[in-house]
Amino acid sequence: MPKGIRKADLPQKTCPVCHRPFSWRKKWARDWDQVIYCGEKCRRTGKGDR
Repeated sequence: MPKGIRKADLPQKTCPVCHRPFSWRKKWARDWDQVIYCGEKCRRTGKGDR
């Protein structure tokens, strides 16, 4: 039996800037509720439509 969770089963959010879905990452484990943007570029680009 494989360990872990399949990537398709991870939680997802949609970036308000580029409107693309992004998945949960281990480095965001503690503050997933506060993650808004898919990456640094989108965070710097603008607020989008929160």
